[in-house]
Amino acid sequence: MINIKLRDEFIKLGQALKAANLVSSGVEAKDVINDGLVKVNGETETRRGKKLYAGDIAEFNGEQIKIED
Repeated sequence: MINIKLRDEFIKLGQALKAANLVSSGVEAKDVINDGLVKVNGETETRRGKKLYAGDIAEFNGEQIKIED
């Protein structure tokens, strides 16, 4: 599991994927999210701008990202 510490109140899903080094660019993040390959809290998420808050868990390509305060 990859932990990401919040600097602000939230982080957007595309930014979280980049911060965790699971994608190399914002374009790649957009593509994998649009293709339905990313889950947030167990449900498929197709909005790149989805706001993630402390306690949320995103999943992509067998990796989990946990958002922390």
